[in-house]
Amino acid sequence: MKIAIIGSGLAGLSAGYRLCKSNEVIVFEKDPDVGGMAASYCLEHSGKKYFIERYYHHIFRSDSELLALIRELGLEKHMLWLEAKNAYFVDGKNYPMNTPLEILHFSPLSILDLAKLGFLVLRIRLIKDTVPYDQIKAKDWVLGTAGKSVYENFFAPLLKSKFGDNAENVSAAWLIGRVKIRSDRGKEGEKLGYMRGGFNSLLNALAGEITANGGEIRTNKEVTEIVIKDNAVQGVVVNGDFITCDAVISTAEPAVLDSITGGKLELLHDSLKNIRYQGTACALMGLDRTLMEDGNYWLNIKADVPFGAVIEHTNYMPFEDYGEHLVYVTSYFQDEKSVLWMQKEEDIIDSYLGGLEKMFPGFSREGVRWTKLYRRIDTAPVYEQGYLKNVLPFAAGPSGLYLAGMFSSPNYPERSLNGSVKAGFESAELLTKEKGN
Repeated sequence: MKIAIIGSGLAGLSAGYRLCKSNEVIVFEKDPDVGGMAASYCLEHSGKKYFIERYYHHIFRSDSELLALIRELGLEKHMLWLEAKNAYFVDGKNYPMNTPLEILHFSPLSILDLAKLGFLVLRIRLIKDTVPYDQIKAKDWVLGTAGKSVYENFFAPLLKSKFGDNAENVSAAWLIGRVKIRSDRGKEGEKLGYMRGGFNSLLNALAGEITANGGEIRTNKEVTEIVIKDNAVQGVVVNGDFITCDAVISTAEPAVLDSITGGKLELLHDSLKNIRYQGTACALMGLDRTLMEDGNYWLNIKADVPFGAVIEHTNYMPFEDYGEHLVYVTSYFQDEKSVLWMQKEEDIIDSYLGGLEKMFPGFSREGVRWTKLYRRIDTAPVYEQGYLKNVLPFAAGPSGLYLAGMFSSPNYPERSLNGSVKAGFESAELLTKEKGN
């Protein structure tokens, strides 16, 4: 079969990898580089090149499909499992949140509140099925389980930084899924996985397998239409050219799907219209000295600053791999009307630097060697109450069209790199089963 894949993120490349040995695969990517939201910058320091992701990424031990793929591609030797220290910045003070003992010193919560928080986390770890919690708001569930103080002083700022004005509509299923992943830690704290050299090596390996088996990856090629006739896929229109194919796997978000199906998203399923996405404005900075001298990798924030988290990559990965200190500063936004989407890049960077000056007295703009800003309007779905009813099977529309986006079931109740790999694999398997004969 001739198969067109829309999008070269992990889902698209994983699907192409599974299909390329027995089919003619063409991956179309509208951007200059492959990778989607897992794409990297190629930077240079002191004559040495290195790759670093535009958005921060890491691997959890529960990411079974992703880890199996890394082994299958012979990349396991690049894997590192390192301590990732995290803290919560509240009212001008950092509170380490790595071990039970450190959490007991989180003074914004009383001893009774800390006990309630511990009970809530224990309860979450015992939950096997999140489906019953999809119709419950996270706010209501936390209030009913741990009380007002735990919600307002611990969870509310985190939800606000993640979902903005939608924070109070997020489902308990999402929160439970998130906490289950991040509470999987031992006595010494949390260890996260990362590939030495970055995820660029994984993307290159997948792309290399596709092209080595006769497939193509065409960058700077935007699919503007999926041509459907008699309820079956006929081909795609790319940069004005019609290309016939037997099947299409689309990893695009609902807004793009609506556009490339001629504004007829109902051909796929009305529920896709109910899935809202949010954007991210993620800055990456090269500094001449460490920002978080206490060694924290991840800092959640409750403060009057224009971002919700600071991630110091070189407090996790060895500084020697890069030769300069790398720090992400990130914030989510709701839609095209957001200031973070409409502002000029230099204005956003200026506001982020101002926030860092406010939080870190020793920080100086003179120590900032360079900055980069990456913005996308479609970073992640908003996992609102009742979201599950909008999750579609991989084949939910015309014959020959398969959907493997962040709205697919492997990315519920929370998106992840592993969910993207799994979505790519499962859509490819279904396509083969249905169309292979």
